[in-house]
Amino acid sequence: MNKLVVFFTLCVFFTVLMPGQSYAQDDSTQKWHYLGELYMMFPNMKGETTVRNLPEAEVDASVGDILGHLKIGAMLYFEATDDDWAITTDLLFMNLGQDVIPGVIITSGELTMKQLAWEVAGLKKITPWLDAGLGGRLVSLNVALDLETINEPRSGEASKTWFDPIIIVRSNHVIKEKWLAQLRADVGGFGIGSDFTWQLQANVGYRFSELFQTTIGYRYIGIDYDKGEGVDRFLYDIDTYGWVVRLGFNF
Repeated sequence: MNKLVVFFTLCVFFTVLMPGQSYAQDDSTQKWHYLGELYMMFPNMKGETTVRNLPEAEVDASVGDILGHLKIGAMLYFEATDDDWAITTDLLFMNLGQDVIPGVIITSGELTMKQLAWEVAGLKKITPWLDAGLGGRLVSLNVALDLETINEPRSGEASKTWFDPIIIVRSNHVIKEKWLAQLRADVGGFGIGSDFTWQLQANVGYRFSELFQTTIGYRYIGIDYDKGEGVDRFLYDIDTYGWVVRLGFNF
């Protein structure tokens, strides 16, 4: 509930703060505009996870911790827009390892995680400065834990794939034809996939030419997924947040 309150408070704040010029293309002869972005996230992670009947492992990792253990990562965003609609897709993949925090039962341990998240969404322009729409996020996770406990070493591995429906709002702006600003927020899951998921993105950038732009922003993704019991349990209740740098190409 606290996450939900923070989410809607931030949405209202930025909606009031940014009622400026909408993001529209100068070339009126081109009905559809396309944007492709390669981006890199510098994440922090905080929360709990477990698989099967292992004790819950706490994770609290900084950017340095995660990048030091990152094995591979790939992130790509694509968007097609006209005057009324936007179709977007966002792909994120990470393969990383991370130490877990010792607790009452766990004395030490390591988490290895492969995460794929693929989102597709459709948005309708509601006002010149506000888009809203629906989408879905496919999440696929493989979690492996190697733990040292007060009794004995324990390990386990499991994979889960689920689909989260999401509700999205966003606001795009152009300032003096070159500076870009965007706020995007979504909420979803609703027990269909995860129990609850939410996301907030805020970006500012500069368009150097008709082709090339770059942005920097901050992204916060929360996922609370807890299904099954005993050897069938899969818990992933982790917030991922940090700075994001994007390189965009318009055509």
